[in-house]
Amino acid sequence: MFVLELTYTAPVERVDALMREHIAWLDEQYAAGVFIASGRKNPRDGGVILAVGDDRAAIEKIAAADPFAEHQVCAYRITEFIAT
Repeated sequence: MFVLELTYTAPVERVDALMREHIAWLDEQYAAGVFIASGRKNPRDGGVILAVGDDRAAIEKIAAADPFAEHQVCAYRITEFIAT
């Protein structure tokens, strides 16, 4: 499993302008069975996504396709962990 931590690197107004595209991207990953939970951090300076998979490179590729990443309004920190 993976924890994908997003940290905004741009003003929240730029993030909000891309929110519809970001949600569509999230929905695609939920439909594909990759994401199992996601949400905003509190305070609102980014978000967290829980993802399933064994291939870190595949998760990194998925994260790079996030409109937030493509438009450089967030940075990703990806942590792999063994759920017990």
